[in-house]
Amino acid sequence: MKLSILIPAYNEEKTIGQVVDAVKAVSLPGIEKEIIIVDDGSSDGTVAALSRFKSDRDVRIFQLPNNQGKTAALRRCIQEATGDLLLVQDADLEYDPQEYPKLLAPLLKGEADVVYGSRFKGTIRRMEGVNRWANIISNITFKLLYGKDITDINTCFKLFRSRDIRSLTIVTDHFAFETEVTAKLVRKGLRIVEVPIRYEARSVADGKKINWAKALGMYWAIIRFRF
Repeated sequence: MKLSILIPAYNEEKTIGQVVDAVKAVSLPGIEKEIIIVDDGSSDGTVAALSRFKSDRDVRIFQLPNNQGKTAALRRCIQEATGDLLLVQDADLEYDPQEYPKLLAPLLKGEADVVYGSRFKGTIRRMEGVNRWANIISNITFKLLYGKDITDINTCFKLFRSRDIRSLTIVTDHFAFETEVTAKLVRKGLRIVEVPIRYEARSVADGKKINWAKALGMYWAIIRFRF
């Protein structure tokens, strides 16, 4: 069994090295790991920070010629991944790789087709009120339109079987990967199981990329892919 950890990165020079080190440090007995990093046209020192991993055979690094958004970077990650299972990991320090065994358990036991790490079932630190309510409204809208009660459709931590995520044609931009993929997985009848995770939010000053325009794009995808 091989797990591909997908890391889209844009202007994350301060954290990308720590994230890769943390992913490499996770013990997953019986599972081979590969780390797929796609730099999304960073304008800071992200590429330089990744240079120390270029000789690491478990880390594969790719670059987009210009900034195209998280969804574009993830499409490239999926294209390059060779694992049986694919797991999305952000390039900042909001999500802890030590949660991987918890995410893998339901899928490996045959209890799930897809696993999401739910911040709202776990613990959340430092998330601003406006972001919390934006997530809650998205979750409620999704339940009303799809009849599926998912507590955290916008979580970064999503674990798929390779064949399932590759069966989707992903067409959105920026951060709408989260809502588009969730809508399409539900419509395919796949079982999405959530497990509680720890989440440490960061601020715009810390480098958080999402803004209101991108958040509205994520929300619109919920409606768009229902009708």
